[in-house]
Amino acid sequence: MQEYCLVYMTAGSHDEAVRIGHALVADRLAACVNVLGPMTSVFEWEGRTQEDQEVAFLAKTRRAQVDALVERVKALHAYDCPCAVALPIDGGNPAFLQWIGEQTGPQG
Repeated sequence: MQEYCLVYMTAGSHDEAVRIGHALVADRLAACVNVLGPMTSVFEWEGRTQEDQEVAFLAKTRRAQVDALVERVKALHAYDCPCAVALPIDGGNPAFLQWIGEQTGPQG
């Protein structure tokens, strides 16, 4: 069985998240990207507490694709240090998991 994961990411705008999502799907690095919507993020950056509006988005992919996906996100992202963290999928609809594998594997 393939090992699948969700990659949680944030962007500074909805448009940026959608643009990155399209690239990830087109490059077969993600089967699907869900853009979740605006949120408030509070974080420490460059010695100061920051508060910004961001958009969270999730990619469904195979574990084997995570490193390439993260590199692609870094290349496309406006942030110097974009959030992109992989979370394992421990179960789910077998047919859906198979679809993730098909969409992120070599094109046939």
